[in-house]
Amino acid sequence: MEQNLVSIGYDAVYRGTLKSPTLRRLWHEHAEGTDFPGEFGHISFTTLAELRRMAAELRLRPGDTLADFGCGMAGPALWLARETGARLIGLDMSSVAVELAGARAAELGLDDRARFVVGSFSETGLHAAFVDAATSEDALQYAPDKRAAMAEVARVLRPGGRLVFTAYELDPENAANLPILGSDMVEDYRPVLEAAGFAVEIYEQVAGWPEPMSSTYAAVIAAKDAIAQEMGDAAVGALTLEMSLTLDRKPYKRRVFAAATRK
Repeated sequence: MEQNLVSIGYDAVYRGTLKSPTLRRLWHEHAEGTDFPGEFGHISFTTLAELRRMAAELRLRPGDTLADFGCGMAGPALWLARETGARLIGLDMSSVAVELAGARAAELGLDDRARFVVGSFSETGLHAAFVDAATSEDALQYAPDKRAAMAEVARVLRPGGRLVFTAYELDPENAANLPILGSDMVEDYRPVLEAAGFAVEIYEQVAGWPEPMSSTYAAVIAAKDAIAQEMGDAAVGALTLEMSLTLDRKPYKRRVFAAATRK
């Protein structure tokens, strides 16, 4: 039930995001960075420099298949597909996000090698060893069962394939009873990765934490009235509730960048 409520909230946010130039401006300035290409805009904290590093660490070849878990509207994943020549499968629990990601792929001329499906980290519907690489941008912390999520990523990834992601480590005490984060409070993803059959090669805190999260969330909350006029009360309510709880409760220990190989 809690995850259904989370999904409903994200559906509202995704429906409203493209209607709000104020939100897009603030996110571009504070979160993704002013050098980030606008046609691939998103609502994670992925920067252009991080995307370039992800592309290098994924080691994709043209024609390889990349799966993006928690793809949202798929801006970063579509950038990776364009830059590497890979085929893309994006998965998200929000049907609205999946619809918008498909429309964006068509606008960018990438719909011939990108498809998007409704699915979760632990239930993808993909065949075993189907993809050559996997990625996720600031979404893994939302998986209700992170161990099941990593096991599923390992199942669909071919042996020798790469998983590269950013995510937030959770503080079990501060994150308790926040439905959006589930009950699986992972403080360090390395043991979870290793248990799922990955060899962890890179695992490091992203420089500058807790920025840009704190300044981005504060800027959006300060502009919530203007944003509500553009994207609607339901969307801005879901968005700013998560932001306010995050700033108040501090559920995240740190944001990490990780790269691992499926054994």
